[in-house]
Amino acid sequence: MNKIAKELNKLKNIEKAKILQGFFKTAKGEYGEGDIFLGITVPQTRNVARNNLNSSFEDLQKLLNNKIHEYRLTSLIILVEKYKEASNKEKKEIYNFYIKNFKNINNWDLVDLSAPKIIGDYIFHNKNLEKKLVTWANSKHLWTKRIAIVSTHYFIKKNNFKNTLKIAKILLSDNHDLIHKAIGWMLREVGKKDEKVLKKFLDENIKKMPRTTLRYAIERFFEKQRKQYLNKKI
Repeated sequence: MNKIAKELNKLKNIEKAKILQGFFKTAKGEYGEGDIFLGITVPQTRNVARNNLNSSFEDLQKLLNNKIHEYRLTSLIILVEKYKEASNKEKKEIYNFYIKNFKNINNWDLVDLSAPKIIGDYIFHNKNLEKKLVTWANSKHLWTKRIAIVSTHYFIKKNNFKNTLKIAKILLSDNHDLIHKAIGWMLREVGKKDEKVLKKFLDENIKKMPRTTLRYAIERFFEKQRKQYLNKKI
């Protein structure tokens, strides 16, 4: 057991772990099946990560291979922090390491806290890789698809909506609720930047849009507008 795992194990909270096991749907047949929680808060996890920013890829890989959720979470927080300070060469190494570990980034919080800051940032600055987002969106793997759409949050912050809309359109026919929510969330973020762009996308795609996606996307609209869009969906 490595140093980080030992630090995390000392913070274990059995009661919180039971709550998190339910919240993150870890039962048989659910999206988080097999995920094990120690019951550690995110601030506690971040503190452990901050104390171990010099961890090697080898150490981080051991954590990512583990079924304990907080081990994988800590590894990803460290990767995000390393990426912020990295040279271009180091960023490429982190990006490739992250891609290699898609199978281990296997719950929505793990994706959401890391994908925009590593995958989104790297692809934004390496435009030739944008086609990767399309490839991942067409994957059969739930978390790879969520990585594809959530990564575009970085683009949205830079007022670049093209990839978000493209990936959203590909994923509209997906049948998983976690994808529906992720698309709606990203569309809502687009709307914060440019409501006209969001409304145009809604008008063009509302008939094939999952209701959950629509509800998330129009969350910031006035009630009258929300009702209008919900009625169009019927």
